[in-house]
Amino acid sequence: MVRYHSTRDPHKKLVTFEEALLKGLAPDGGLYIPDRIPHIAPEAWLGARSLAEVGVAVLGEWLKGDIPVSDLEAIVHDALNFPCPLVKLSDDLYVLELFHGPTLSFKDFGARTMARLMQYFLRKRGERRIILVATSGDTGSAVADGFAGQENIEVVLLYPKGKVSEVQERQLITQRPGVRSFAVEGTFDDCQRMVKEAFVDPELAHLPLSSANSINIGRLLPQALYYLWAVAQLHRHTQITEVNFCVPSGNLGNLMAGLLAALMGQPVHRFIAAHNDNHFFPDFLQGKAEAYQFHPTIATLSNAMDVGAPSNFERLYTLLGAEKLRAWIWGTTVTNEATLERMQKTHETYSYVACPHTAVGLEAQARYRQQTADPTPIISLACAHPAKFPDVVLKALGQEPPREPALQALYSRPTQVQAIGPTLQALKTFLL
Repeated sequence: MVRYHSTRDPHKKLVTFEEALLKGLAPDGGLYIPDRIPHIAPEAWLGARSLAEVGVAVLGEWLKGDIPVSDLEAIVHDALNFPCPLVKLSDDLYVLELFHGPTLSFKDFGARTMARLMQYFLRKRGERRIILVATSGDTGSAVADGFAGQENIEVVLLYPKGKVSEVQERQLITQRPGVRSFAVEGTFDDCQRMVKEAFVDPELAHLPLSSANSINIGRLLPQALYYLWAVAQLHRHTQITEVNFCVPSGNLGNLMAGLLAALMGQPVHRFIAAHNDNHFFPDFLQGKAEAYQFHPTIATLSNAMDVGAPSNFERLYTLLGAEKLRAWIWGTTVTNEATLERMQKTHETYSYVACPHTAVGLEAQARYRQQTADPTPIISLACAHPAKFPDVVLKALGQEPPREPALQALYSRPTQVQAIGPTLQALKTFLL
């Protein structure tokens, strides 16, 4: 059985998946990492015909002894009930579209699976949880949608006021059962800090707090699945199994999930970490910054990646160390101007409309190919639907993206939001 321990625990005290999932953050403020990573035989996922089929096979190995297979099958098929197509742009470049879930972003995979796993264990325990989540754009709406109305669970969302797109904000503040939204007068890093401080504050110790950010291991395991599913789709048509993955990156949860897939046995030649002007991780990879040498958040067009102090760096660094990270991951930073240019070039070359986050990835992979001449096929992750960023698409292409009915429907629903200051005390006032 796979067990978990805190990144900050020198004694590596082990807990079950259930405990790591429900706690979110370890008591010492560290992040939970597995004591071992199960090897998944290629035949378990290469021949799969759906993402849910991959999910049952892979999560079945991770959760063996924690949850019966029949229960896991029901959870996975209910959570991952939307498409995740691999789109060919050229012979050596593919886009994995991760935006076909209910909130049109890749966060739906982890949030929906995690919500159902949490409810499963809470129902068995007869307990409840308050889910604290900081969001830089897409996480919050995915968590709100995935957890809304789930038995025994209440969600508290924190997002940086004025620093998400209009569409993203509408998704965050749409009224849902069991969800409260707070517009924090600060940055995403303020939101993330408030959440972390809440978990270790003695005055809140009596509250059943948990997290749904990528600090929770329960978010990352479902995200690892689509890396395997991408290659399963590619292999079906080309027999190729080894690829490079280009990952638009902010809090580094998506990259961490990809590394877990690779450590399970998926052949990945190189990961490309595509960042916007929030450049700590590329600086670290290039030896320009030391570990944890973070900087304040910089606002960009790809706002969901506006993270100055990425939480999952602690997991990456603890699991792999600086030398392995720098050998396996190539990183770069992409400015707003380069993002808009790549959106335009992608549309002109492939007739493909990319959101700004996806464009950061496409620009990064182009630079990687040019600088390294590596011929390995690249799968670049398309993180969000372009319709969520109509103003940016209009600026880049001179036309708005096609309307998305699911987004249009939000504007007829009631909203609920409360503005608060960027301090734990402001949050505590509401939690208590």
